[in-house]
Amino acid sequence: SLTLIKQRSVSKAQHSPLQKNISAVCAFAGVWINAFIFCVLCIGWVKKKTLNSNEKILLLLGCSRIYFYCFSWVYSFLYIIYPNYIHLHTELQLITSFQNFFNYSNLWISACLCAFYCIKIANFRNSFFTYLKAKIDKMVPWLLLGSGVLALAMGIVAYDITDTMQKNNINEIIMDKYFSTYFFLTCFGYAVSFMAVMLSAVFLLFSLWSHKRKMQTNSMKDLSMEAHIRAMKSIFSFLVIYSMNFVCFTLTILYIMKNEIIIPLLLSIYMHAFPGVHSVVLIFSNLKLEKALLKILSCSLLVG
Repeated sequence: SLTLIKQRSVSKAQHSPLQKNISAVCAFAGVWINAFIFCVLCIGWVKKKTLNSNEKILLLLGCSRIYFYCFSWVYSFLYIIYPNYIHLHTELQLITSFQNFFNYSNLWISACLCAFYCIKIANFRNSFFTYLKAKIDKMVPWLLLGSGVLALAMGIVAYDITDTMQKNNINEIIMDKYFSTYFFLTCFGYAVSFMAVMLSAVFLLFSLWSHKRKMQTNSMKDLSMEAHIRAMKSIFSFLVIYSMNFVCFTLTILYIMKNEIIIPLLLSIYMHAFPGVHSVVLIFSNLKLEKALLKILSCSLLVG
């Protein structure tokens, strides 16, 4: 999502070719990881003729990440081949805009997924929370639609800024005004989604921890105990990787504001790998996806 911001100072220096190669590798792996999620859910959709709310969110999330990684791979590939001319073609600016759109779709849909888990799983004796739990399945399509509209708005803004910069010989003051607006929108989008994930994860972890203690006190040893422990581990994993992503984003913004053209390699790696890493966590936290993966791996070992 920082591709457009980095273009501001591209005339002063070039990005590291190693970073672009790593981005291409991350994109290739990310496409296959999310294609697996997409295919498994689509097969289940065909068999059952229906999808529950959780599967709808996962399906759209996997789809948005596939497209995000595809556009990232194309951008990295073209950058390696045409490093001096990549920012001078309208088609490539369009690629950047689509990349921004699918990145923000991925960001906000994954935040919706965390909020959905929190409302669906957590148990709080609160009238408003009880109302949300009863209505959440009907709210999911509207949440996904809202995520798409916000992401589309960011993609349009990204294209408008780059198109204006290309067609007009604007000075540094006007350029700063454009990028100040885009900086604000970018930071706002990341901050809102990060806060949604943080609050959802904290509330859910607190609820699961309380329920786990209650079951242990009552000596309730059943399958629900294992399910709750599994859910706690998954949500904690979400919390850790989202926190790391937000820290990397903040550090990247600081480097860009200081006119540092070459972003540190580890930051670049994690920013590009984050959607794929999160998808791997989602696979192992979903019994249906995990069983499908283990079945494929066992068949591959038998064939091998």
